[in-house]
Amino acid sequence: MTGRTGRAVVLEEFGRPPRLREFPLPPAPAGGMVVACGYGGICGTDLHLQQGHLDIPVPLVLGHEGLGVIRELGDGLCQDATGAPLAAGDTVMWASSLACGVCPPCRLHREPTLCERRRTYGVNRALADGPELSGAWADHIVLQPGTTVIKVPDGTDPLAAMSLACAGPTVAHALYERRPVRLGETVVVQGSGPVGLAAAAFAQLAGAAKVVVVGGPAGRLERAAAAGIGDVHLNIADAADPGKILREVRAATGGDGADLVIECAGVPAAVGQGLTLARRGGSYLIIGQYTDAGDTLINPHQIVHRQLDVVGSWAFTGAHLVEYVRLLPALTARFDLASLVTPFPLERHADALTAVADGSVMKAVLTS
Repeated sequence: MTGRTGRAVVLEEFGRPPRLREFPLPPAPAGGMVVACGYGGICGTDLHLQQGHLDIPVPLVLGHEGLGVIRELGDGLCQDATGAPLAAGDTVMWASSLACGVCPPCRLHREPTLCERRRTYGVNRALADGPELSGAWADHIVLQPGTTVIKVPDGTDPLAAMSLACAGPTVAHALYERRPVRLGETVVVQGSGPVGLAAAAFAQLAGAAKVVVVGGPAGRLERAAAAGIGDVHLNIADAADPGKILREVRAATGGDGADLVIECAGVPAAVGQGLTLARRGGSYLIIGQYTDAGDTLINPHQIVHRQLDVVGSWAFTGAHLVEYVRLLPALTARFDLASLVTPFPLERHADALTAVADGSVMKAVLTS
């Protein structure tokens, strides 16, 4: 594949619009592959990266969630993470991060999401480190040895798969390992972005008796309801009296509060509110505070009086991506995930970023 080039969206400087650039397309590395990256999702984290809210090297190609078709396999790579054979032309998804395997969280604590030297496509792989095409906002990406790659089930709509490409594995980690949803539970989800909708959909699949989504603005809640995600939808984002909405949430749980409240809003003030929405003896699972958005006041009496289990969950591993992809047939059979996605050609990356920032789309995906 030498002599060919690939286009990619590059963050060159914090606070400045990314730029579409062209790079040489290298051969597949031994144990890795080159993928024609037809779909690159825009995550809320990407906005924080552009604004310099996270410590990352620049310049780099953005995009930590993607789906594409294998163009070339490197020597020694013939299977995906499940053992299924791989060949050029297969449609795959890949985990964004590789853990080092030797730091204390990896080696001693069995917590690879907390790896001290985690390398993540589209986040901390600078152009200078090579290869340049190491992000999903591109028409090609070079995947390194050790990357978790899994074939996408035949017949899966790529846009449906991309709707929760980062949120789905993130929630798989939270609900599989940190605090599972139990049969018959009442669940409240704070936040109606992709992470919130993934949490609500997974809770429904897991057998929750009722799922209440509290978020906003109204358009997001309407799209969630139309897609079949959530049983009750309450708009706190546009409410003149948030306290009234919180009372409606509690009423929707039967009055005593939810068995499990899942915070996916990413707004610090939501945490204090969410603690009041769980029943006594219930659980509060925090997923949404991925970026440090600042401090908030909470009442610790709410934790003690309610005897709450408060649990945090950070990111995901390749195993959680595998779980998400395996769930895609069940998810797409029950929920209209593709309706959540607005595609933008790679050339319109600036428009896509603006739409994500102003909330006019639920999920933007760059296509090439």
